[in-house]
Amino acid sequence: MPLIKLQTSVQPEIAAVGELLKVLSAALSEQLGKSEAYVMTAFEGGIPMTFAGSGDPCCYVEIKSIGQFSAQQTRAMSEFFCGTIEARLGIPKKRIYIEFSDAKGYLWGWNGTTFG
Repeated sequence: MPLIKLQTSVQPEIAAVGELLKVLSAALSEQLGKSEAYVMTAFEGGIPMTFAGSGDPCCYVEIKSIGQFSAQQTRAMSEFFCGTIEARLGIPKKRIYIEFSDAKGYLWGWNGTTFG
C-alpha cells in the first residue's frame, strides 16, 4: 500500500506528469522492497502555495507505507525523490518538503478489507 503524493505550485505537461509518476512508483517500490502492484501515486499541480514566504515553485510530498521507515531509508528516499523532482519539474531541492508516515495495517483499507 505504499503511497507517494505530490502537491506543487507548478503545472507541467500531462505527459511529463505521467512519466514522473511512473518513475516515482518504481523507485518507491524498490526503496521499500514492496511490490509495485500495491504502489499508488498521485499528483496535484498548479496549487497556490508558498514556502519561506515566497510564491516561487515549491512542492510538498507525502510518502506513506505500512510498517516502519528506517532513518537510512528516509535519507535515501529524500535524496532520490528531491533530486528527481528537481530534475523533472525544476523545483529546487531546498523548496521541497517530504513527510514520511508509517501506517498501521488495520488503518489502511483495500479490496473490502484492511492490511491488518
